Amino acid sequence: MILYYHSLVNQVNMKIIKSPAELTRIKTDIIKKMSEKEKLRIRVHMGTSGLASGAKEIYEFMKVELEKRNIDAAIIRTGDMGYSFAEPTIEVKLPGEAPVVFGNVDKLKADEIIEKYIKNRELVDGVLPSNFRTI
Repeated sequence: MILYYHSLVNQVNMKIIKSPAELTRIKTDIIKKMSEKEKLRIRVHMGTSGLASGAKEIYEFMKVELEKRNIDAAIIRTGDMGYSFAEPTIEVKLPGEAPVVFGNVDKLKADEIIEKYIKNRELVDGVLPSNFRTI
């Protein structure tokens, strides 16, 4: 990501910036170009409690279903995020948006997340509070 950022900065041709407004415009353009390269990211939490609750099956289901529906996504296996009470949990990060964590995900809920949240950007039940930033 840093190398990509530097290549974008070099595209500005290192000209002299004459005002704070010009700097803000350049920064906005760079962030926009970087977010265009961002893709859908799904993290399936596969700590001990996640695995015991069926996270591996959810991971496999998401992988197969996203491929079937031609949805380009990075599906990542991660450790526990501290939501043992709501396992299996997945975190969905749509391009340009904050991540959303869903709890108690079974195959039916995973299908609903794909159809409603990922494809149509509609929220579905099961969103957990985002206190993971403080854990």
